[in-house]
This record gives sequence, C-alpha cells and structure tokens, in this order.
Amino acid sequence: MTETDLVQRWRTVLAQHAATSCALERALQEHALSVSEFEALERLVESPEKLRIQELSDALHLSQSATTRVVARLEADGLLCRTMCSDDRRGVHACISDEGRARYAAARDAHRRVLAEQLDAAPLPAGA
Repeated sequence: MTETDLVQRWRTVLAQHAATSCALERALQEHALSVSEFEALERLVESPEKLRIQELSDALHLSQSATTRVVARLEADGLLCRTMCSDDRRGVHACISDEGRARYAAARDAHRRVLAEQLDAAPLPAGA
C-alpha cells in the first residue's frame, strides 16, 4: 500500500465517522441525548454492575474531564447517580437510574437505525 493509499483510507474513515456522528447527534436530539450521553447510558445498561468513572471514560474513549461532564449532565437529568466506591474512597461509580434505562430504551431504535443507514451505505475501505 502506498502512502497516498494509506492517507486516503484514513480520510475515508474520518469522513465516515463524521457523517455517522452528525447523523446520530441529530437523531438523538429527539431524545434529549448527545452521542456521548447515549453511549454512557448504553455502557451502563450493558454492565452487570456499576462502573467506575475511569472505566466509563476508557469505554467512551473520552478524557476523564470530558467523561465527568457527561456524567454530570446525565446526573442532573436524573438518568444516573454517582456513588463513592466502598473499597477505594478516591473512586466514584456511575449507576444508571430507572429513568436512564427508559430514556436509553426510547432512543435505542433511533440509534440503531442511523447506524444501519450510515454504515450499510458506507463503502468499506480497501483491504478491509
């Protein structure tokens, strides 16, 4: 693969990510959620137990401070709560609320529809 091909593949990935992210933001606005907020709720729904904020940060591919802002917005909307870790007083857990589960469930179909539309229509990069 040439350097030009490599750069073109990278730009294709970036363009697909940007188009998908923008479409998701528009669809999730109807549910008063951002993409990051939806992803945080989904990770909490999928987790068998509470997640530490650091684990959530890693899963969301966000900085610790960006994750803290997402969690604060979700907490202010009553969609999750924060609790201190019992085994490590420096750690904080995020726990989804019943309202958070309901909001996630209401937004899930729109999220999956957009993913299907965007990713099914997108060409796969060469060599994928």
